[in-house]
Amino acid sequence: MTRFTRLAGAAALAGLLAVSGCSSHDSTPAAQSPATSKASCRTLAESAAWYGDNRDRIDAMLAKLGTCGATGSVNAGAPLALFDWDNTLVKNDIGDATFFWMVRNGKLRAPSDGNWASTSTFLTPQAASALSRACAAAKPGQPMATDTDTACADEIISVYTGSETKAGEPAFAGFNARRVEPAYAWNAQMLAGWSESELTEFAKAARTENLDAPVGAEQKIGSGVETAWVRYYPQMRDLVEALHANGFDVRVISASPELIARVWAEELGIPADHVMGVRTERDGDVLTPRLVPCGGETAITYIEGKRCRVNEEVFGVSGPAAFTQLPEPKRAAFAAGDSDTDVTFLTDATALRLVLNRNKTELMCTAYDNAGGNWLVNPMFIDPKKQSEPYACATKGYIEPTGAKAPLHRPDGSVVPDQQDRVY
Repeated sequence: MTRFTRLAGAAALAGLLAVSGCSSHDSTPAAQSPATSKASCRTLAESAAWYGDNRDRIDAMLAKLGTCGATGSVNAGAPLALFDWDNTLVKNDIGDATFFWMVRNGKLRAPSDGNWASTSTFLTPQAASALSRACAAAKPGQPMATDTDTACADEIISVYTGSETKAGEPAFAGFNARRVEPAYAWNAQMLAGWSESELTEFAKAARTENLDAPVGAEQKIGSGVETAWVRYYPQMRDLVEALHANGFDVRVISASPELIARVWAEELGIPADHVMGVRTERDGDVLTPRLVPCGGETAITYIEGKRCRVNEEVFGVSGPAAFTQLPEPKRAAFAAGDSDTDVTFLTDATALRLVLNRNKTELMCTAYDNAGGNWLVNPMFIDPKKQSEPYACATKGYIEPTGAKAPLHRPDGSVVPDQQDRVY
């Protein structure tokens, strides 16, 4: 391994300190008492898991942009910090964890009208037929016996985890791959028929089970085996706490179901109204499979859909304009993510963009190209990935709306060259 952009990182850190007009030993601004000076504000805890000068650069950002002890609110001018959730704030996926728990415990309900196509407008006829056959014993609107009905459990898991039927047929079609990941959406849509309070209890039970399970644990679901554990990253917990202490408005933007992410975010002191995830419409207090749109179209918190949701909910932009990058004063200062689904909202961040390396091509091509010099790459804090083969940025670095792969371009139109994996 080599240090990622050592010189660029040092220069950017020096720039942050120069622009702020102070060093870590600088004098206290007149508006602050010594007890609340920037020099005495919380910084990140030392940890060998922070790569290179990533920790120093984040601390410099806190000193430059933060206000010690302030209650962060974008509406009052606080800088915004955005975090993806799965594999960014925690190791593994809380959407998966809850979905698996519900299948294993027989808590998913059959479609209320008996028609599997009503669970997702993107479900193919082949998938709807396969689910109907495999789960034929299920009664419309009632919990399915996936705890004992292996065939039903297997078909549901295949559609969710592989986006294909057990027979290998495509499960989803007809979606914009930069605004919808239909399997992620289906996770939230399959919560239909339960109230939010009931689902909150399910999510809490799944959370407890996955936190209590040993690292590396697996579980039997149907005839298959799936991951059965989740852990909060201590370093990311510390980062969230440091951002809060420095007056940042900290929010979550996740492709997991929103109400599930709310359950997990509570422990990090992130309130429910600061958590954005996949949402479905309600019928009274009961969830339905109908997705809440963004920007006037069907879009979830996925790639461009994450930008849309932030622009709508945080900055009040409505309609198609929510998909457009806003001017800097109406963008996050800091963002953190780990996957291609995060690349757009990370690109919007104006100060620093932290990437946990999970070998995701579009994101890693963008991060290693390091346009603007404010991308930080860090290995995963638990069980980091091995070094990837060089990323094919110049030919397959961009996910087209059709789902096809194409060359990744910079904002100026030039093609991003293939990138070596340097931080792992």
